Parts: sequence; C-alpha cells; structure tokens
Amino acid sequence: MRLYYKPGACSLASHIVLREIDAEFDLEQVDTDAGRTETGADYTTVNRNGYVPDLRLDNGTVVTENMALLQYLGGLRPERGLLPAQGTMEYVRLQETLSFLASELHKAFSPLFSGADLSPAQRQDVHRRISGRIGHLDRQLADGRPFLLGDDYSVADAYAFAVLNWTGFVDFPLADFPDVERYIRRVGERPAVIDALKAEGLVQ
Repeated sequence: MRLYYKPGACSLASHIVLREIDAEFDLEQVDTDAGRTETGADYTTVNRNGYVPDLRLDNGTVVTENMALLQYLGGLRPERGLLPAQGTMEYVRLQETLSFLASELHKAFSPLFSGADLSPAQRQDVHRRISGRIGHLDRQLADGRPFLLGDDYSVADAYAFAVLNWTGFVDFPLADFPDVERYIRRVGERPAVIDALKAEGLVQ
C-alpha cells in the first residue's frame, strides 16, 4: 500500500491507523498547492480532487476520503479493536463521531488554511466556530472516558487527534477545554502516533 499524505494534514489520521495495525506501506508526500508528489508526479493523475489522504492498494485500487479510508484500514485488522462491529450501537456511535469530525470539526478549521487574508472579525468568527466544536468534544470527554467512544481507542481517535493537533499550528489555545487537552496528550503518547509524527517531520 502507498499513502499519499501532506505533513500534519488530515491524512495523518490514516497514517496513524496504518501504524496501529502494523501494515506494510510506503509514504509519498504531496505538495497540494503545487499539485506534485515528492517524486515529481502530477498528483491529479493519482487523485483528481487534488487533496489528501489517498491510499493506493497493491492491486491498484484507490481509496479516498477520511471516513471511508479509516474504516477500511480498521477493518483490515479487526482483532486490533479499532472498528466496532457493524450492527452494534458502538458502530452507530462511530459513524456519528466520524461524521461530526468530518463535517463540523474538520471544516471549522478550513478557513484558516484557505490562504485567504482573514479580517480580525472573520478570524474571530472562525475561532468561535472552532470553540463550539471543540467544546462539544470537551463535554463528551467530561465523563472521564479515555477515548471518544468510551474505554476503547478507535479510528475516530486517530482522526480527532489529527485535527485537534492543528490548534498548535494556528495558535488556538485549549485552556478552556481541559478534558480535550488531556485527551490530546493521552492519544499523543501512543507509539503509533509518535512514530507517525516523527515520520512526517512534525516532532523530533
């Protein structure tokens, strides 16, 4: 398998899960602004949408979009417990959480990475939206659960970590969200997460 990724982007979630399941895979970095991979290939020939993540399987099949890709990877090694069994309420909660992460939390950060010159009022509005989405997660974690679905780490936690990690890049303080702060530290201590961050050059 080959994962096309951009350091620190949402593709970090799939990168983490690949390491969680001990998959054999290659990495190819993408400059999404230039539309080129690190080998010089036109990235639109790989992914016509031009964004990451993108996973090319050994048989040539391509899987894209975080929700689909994370569930595909989690299903490769069901014994790792990263994906609840279909038909269970835990699986419903996973779908619920992944949908929230993709359509609410992830999208709330998008204006900060658009390249647009935001006015102070626009930036304040973006921060307000991010605060609301992170506040939702903080309330969810306030019952003492270690992970978003409860006691068990799942693919949703890899996605949440990848997005919440952006707070450090956009100078968004988390002092008002103590449970989310603890959660980020907890997930960030997992060996697969540390290895993925190192491989992408995000930590030493």
